[in-house]
Amino acid sequence: MEFSAVTVALLAICLSCLLLFRKGKGQGTGGRLPPGPRPLPIVGNLFQLDPKNMVKSLLALRERYGSVYTVYLGSQPFVVLCGYQAVKEALVDRGEDFGGRGDFPALFRFTQGDGIVFANGEKWKVLRRFALQTLRHLGMGRRSLEERIQAEAQCVVEELAKTKVEPIDATSLISRAVSNTICSIIFGDRFDYEDQKFLALVGLMIDNFHLLSSCWGQMYNVFPRFMSYLPAPQKRYFKNLEKLRLFILDMVKVHQETLDPSFPRDFMDCFLLEMQQEKEDPLTYFHVNSLVMTTHNLFFAGTETTSTALRYGILILLKYPEMQAKVYKEILRVVGPHRSPSLEDRVHLPYTDAVIHEILRFADVVPMGLPHAVTRDAHFHGYVIPKGTNILPLLYSVHKDIAQFQNPETFDPSNFLDEDGVFRRHDAFAPFSAGKRACLGQALARMEMFLFLTTLVQRFALQPVVPPEEIDLSPLTSNVGNIPRPYEFRAVPR
Repeated sequence: MEFSAVTVALLAICLSCLLLFRKGKGQGTGGRLPPGPRPLPIVGNLFQLDPKNMVKSLLALRERYGSVYTVYLGSQPFVVLCGYQAVKEALVDRGEDFGGRGDFPALFRFTQGDGIVFANGEKWKVLRRFALQTLRHLGMGRRSLEERIQAEAQCVVEELAKTKVEPIDATSLISRAVSNTICSIIFGDRFDYEDQKFLALVGLMIDNFHLLSSCWGQMYNVFPRFMSYLPAPQKRYFKNLEKLRLFILDMVKVHQETLDPSFPRDFMDCFLLEMQQEKEDPLTYFHVNSLVMTTHNLFFAGTETTSTALRYGILILLKYPEMQAKVYKEILRVVGPHRSPSLEDRVHLPYTDAVIHEILRFADVVPMGLPHAVTRDAHFHGYVIPKGTNILPLLYSVHKDIAQFQNPETFDPSNFLDEDGVFRRHDAFAPFSAGKRACLGQALARMEMFLFLTTLVQRFALQPVVPPEEIDLSPLTSNVGNIPRPYEFRAVPR
């Protein structure tokens, strides 16, 4: 269930009443943080923020405090970075200083700092390096993985053909297709779309991404201790996480029983072999729990962010049928009506490539990014940010930076085309974040976005069930994730 504004206000009042019993932490940090709205003890800047749309609230504060300012989420200070220049300077130019992982209680309670995404220090460096090398070895960015995605795209085509042009909500179908790609890398195999365990797992991931992006998700990250005592969705959320953990653990046991050291089949086999090689090292980072949490990181991130971006992409093509028609015309000219689109076609499909990049910019599936932390005292824009301080790099503000994109609130593929219609890269394109903490699966996500969308447009005319002008592209929620509003469409065979 969602928190109403009244509920949030009552919660804030109750928390404020705790001042009668304890002294607030105030603003002492040992550094000189950038200015920001004055926080109240315990609740911080809750009254200046909308838990249902944190992104817009944080952007509104930029108008008063500039591109670098401090906001308190509860008693914790977060330095917010707005706009391309500030985010680039921190995450790219000074990636070592700003390369820590910040507080994210809703997931840290589950991972306890294990796995890749929420690890820090040497553990993070070792696990990330291993993951990158292993994913490349398993075909990331290569023809073998491309063929798996092409095969999965054909499965989606077959499922859509079964609809007989009847309206469909493709949320689950797209999530299953995207999840199967990462499953083939991690577990060495895909699942049948009607496999009940697989359907349940996909449902758990969809549910948890919605919960994380809801008002509850924001409130839990601000007040984890207090929220644990309130009637809220955390029981369902953490129960979902536990089911995912047990599923992964079962897969680990199966892999342990069938492991052939001379022929590693997938990511899980490679990790188990690394565990064997380092079993005598008491300081090793390779153990079963690290494998489970790393697998969860890859499984969740490799499913929900990409599938949400694909769903947003379909919705945008429904909204702008003239753009869809132009994409189809280009695909027909370069690929033809029958051959499966391939990555080699991308350079010859500049308009299509521009549309896909614009989908990722405009949809902005993870608008706030994940929180960073400074790894040492950092002098930044005239201020001193103490070691360990949380950093919020607003990726949304990069993609909506008026200095970088003309009419950034409008969907416009020309952002990625030059005067001659040739595709051009853009420095302020950061849907996978930037710097040392950039998403390690971005190569896979780019492949999937291109191959799935081009295959769908090649084989079907995607038609809305309402007039295009009635389609609302604003997100249902905009916090951890930008979630598109529910919709149906018709897939009309070409």
